[in-house]
Parts: sequence; structure tokens; C-alpha cells
Amino acid sequence: MSATSFIPRRHLALVVGVVTLIAAGATGAVAQPQRSSPGERLRQDTRAVHALGVSGVQARAVAPDGRESVATSGTADLRTGRPVPANGRFRMASTAKTLVATVVLQLAAEGRLSLDDTVESRLPGVVRGNGNDGRRITLRHLLQHTAGVHDDLPGYTTPEEYYRQRHDVYRPEQLIARAMRHAPDFAPGEGWQYSNTGYILLGSIVHRLTGRPVHQEIEERVLRPLGLDGTRWTGVSTDLPGPHARGYQRFGPDATVDVTDQIPVDHETAFTTTTRDENRFLRALLAGRLLPARQLAEMKQTVPVNAEVQRLWPGGRYGLGLVERPLSCGGTYWSHEGGDGGYITLNGVAEDGRRSVVVSMSEARGDTPEHILEQENAAGALVDHALCAGGRDDR
Repeated sequence: MSATSFIPRRHLALVVGVVTLIAAGATGAVAQPQRSSPGERLRQDTRAVHALGVSGVQARAVAPDGRESVATSGTADLRTGRPVPANGRFRMASTAKTLVATVVLQLAAEGRLSLDDTVESRLPGVVRGNGNDGRRITLRHLLQHTAGVHDDLPGYTTPEEYYRQRHDVYRPEQLIARAMRHAPDFAPGEGWQYSNTGYILLGSIVHRLTGRPVHQEIEERVLRPLGLDGTRWTGVSTDLPGPHARGYQRFGPDATVDVTDQIPVDHETAFTTTTRDENRFLRALLAGRLLPARQLAEMKQTVPVNAEVQRLWPGGRYGLGLVERPLSCGGTYWSHEGGDGGYITLNGVAEDGRRSVVVSMSEARGDTPEHILEQENAAGALVDHALCAGGRDDR
């Protein structure tokens, strides 16, 4: 993964490196914000991310009065040097898990399913074999990554693997079958481990229940009501709608590859979005515009993440498709990061919903654990500064 994206679908081998580095004593403390205007601080932090070697960065913060600050740094294309668009599109990646969770909770509010339903009752015969037992796994387990379902998604760690695999297309049942070849990571409810396959199962459950693919339910239930016209399902398209920065992956000191041209492994939730739309979605969700109070409260019921991720995000906890993390100025914020195909995105909404921020980076510095951690820390500092702007009195 990249350290910024909650175990995204590719670069999985680097997870071990990041965890090893952190366990050996690396720290990621967030720097305290300096006294400057929120807009100027956002520009400084965006430049700081770019200065690490990230080719392109765009960020958008929304203040309590609704005013937006926008900052960009770097280039959208290493060949031409064109500037980063201020509201360019990027791959949403794992942030789409929050969209999936929202749809599942809406269906629960409508009485069409229960979070305590078993996977077996919704997808008979799908989760079984090698110790996997869908009769013991609930939808709540899947949403919270406490099901123990092992991840075995295709990925690339070298340029050669990228060029060979970038146009491969997988059906959800194929990806689930790959996971079933492995024993579960732990018994349901007895641990925490991020599982992309768990959310593929949730998408399949939504499809079976509604008769429509999960991306259509997301479009109908979330994107259209909120007017998120900049967010689109790309499916098996190999590129992004414009405008957008090119996505790059750093594989080594002399191997930075344009990886924009690819089909996401889980194309059922392959959305592109913008910093404006992602801010609007997260703010609407936390404001209760998408879920009744009961379901939103359930979404915010969290459990600790595992020890490895806890070292990366001290105090981090996972709800139902939402992450809760502490702020340096006190309190917590809600988020769900995403990373895939060269695009790394961090986001956050303050606990009281008055401030939000999204930062999208169009290069994943995935060649070393140190670079991954540096990118995470710099982008995390940007989020912290934006949400702490003005101090506690302003929140």
C-alpha cells in the first residue's frame, strides 16, 4: 500500500516495509500549525508535500462560514510541465468504501437488511472453504474490517508488472474466489484487518438485494441527491475524464512511471472525483443529510485498528466505513483515505462538522518505506492544520 491510503489495492508488499519501519522506531508526529491565515497555511503545506518529490498536489479546505481555500503545487504532467488543475479529477480509490457503507446503512434504515445479517444469508455458498464460514460473518463485520476475510487482490510492485497487468479485468466473484483460497486472518469479531475483499462482498450483497450494481445505487442514492457532478463511475475505462493530473508511481530512484493508464482491480467502485465533491460528500454525510441519526451513530461506533496500523496512526479507530483520528489541537476528526493508480488522497471533517479538507496527490512515492511515511506525514500535517485552523475557540 501507500501509507496514506488504508491498505489500497496495489503495492501491497510495501505494507510490511512501512510497518517494519514504524516498529523500529520511526515516528509521524504532526507539527503544530504556525500562526498564519488558513489559506496561506494551506499553500505552505501543499508546497511542503510537493517538496518531498510528489509531482502534483491539490488541496481544498472549507471553513465554518463555507469559504473555500484552494492551493496547488507542482505539475500535472512531467513531460509538459502544465500546472495542476485546481479542481482536477483523481481516482477516489478506497474513499469509495465510505460510499458503499452509506448505501448499506441506507438499506438498513429502510428495513431491507440488517447489519446483523450473515453473509451466508445474503450470498449463499460464496464464503466457504479453508476455514471461511459466511454463517459466522455479519455485514457489520465486513463494514468494520473485523470479519477476518483475507485479501489476495492482484497488484504490481515493479514497472514490468504494471505494464503486464494494467488492463486486466476481474469480476467480483473472481476476486472473492481468490480470497477463499486462503484461511481467514482470524475468527469473525476477534481481530481487525483491513480487507478490500470484505467491501467487494458488500457490493455483491447490494447488487443481489437491489438488482443493480453497487455503483448505480451509489449514483442514485448519494451522487445525484448531493449534485456531485464531478464524481463519475469509470468502470473499466483505462483513463480519467478531464481535467486531471497524470498519476505517477515511484518504483525506485530512476523509475517513476506514469500509471494513469490502468483499470482498477475493483472496477465496481472505480469512481473519479474532485476535491470539491469529496468535501461536499463527507460534510453532507457527517451533517446527517444521507443517513438517519440512528444509522449515522452506528457508522461512528468505532473499534481500535490493529497494532501495525496503530503505530502509523496513533489513536486511530475504524467505524463502519469511517475512520476516527485525533487532532493535535484536541478532539477528533472523521475521514477515509484512498490510494490507487498513482493517486493518494487524504481528507477529514472536524468532529463538529464545521471544517473539512481534502488533499489529492498525483504521485505515490512507493519505492521505500521512508518515502511512504514522509508522504503520509506531510499530507497528514496539512489535514491537521486545516482542521485546527483558528484553534479550539474557532471550532
